[in-house]
Amino acid sequence: MSTADVAIAAVSAADPGGLTDRILDFLRSIGLAVCEAEVPDDSFLPGLRIERGGLRVDRARLRWPGDLLHEAGHLAVVPAAQRPTLDDALQDLPAVPHGGEIEATAWAWAALCHLGMDPAVLFHDGGYHGRSAGLRTAFELGVYLGASGLAAAGLTLLPAQQVPGGPHAYPHMLTWLRD
Repeated sequence: MSTADVAIAAVSAADPGGLTDRILDFLRSIGLAVCEAEVPDDSFLPGLRIERGGLRVDRARLRWPGDLLHEAGHLAVVPAAQRPTLDDALQDLPAVPHGGEIEATAWAWAALCHLGMDPAVLFHDGGYHGRSAGLRTAFELGVYLGASGLAAAGLTLLPAQQVPGGPHAYPHMLTWLRD
């Protein structure tokens, strides 16, 4: 077996359901730039970094496929004109109304629902600074933290904004990327 075959087998064992492929296909389909290349060990998240408004993914180092959704959420909720300026130093980004951490989390939940994936993919035990279980419970109960910001940004509707016969409310999205 070649070195490449061993690496592919290791990634497949770590991601038996092909979650990474499904997520990357979705992200590309909505217009987010995704580059598969080596990511240094010092990256904020293993195997993943935001780079010039896109995602750089190292399958061999990616530990949690759900992190792709959350980091993509950061890209999606900022205005298109600012997106190319984003990199791993998100804390250096000027404050963007309705484009913060909680909106990125709500966006990631909507994407997870759209893909029909288990909530533990997004809210895994290794993420959210030990708050994954609480966030998972809140979202599963319909307490959609950040959804109002997504609605204010024009990405979704809140239940009170929904009209009969019109588009569905969050977690359905009107559009995936902010203009």
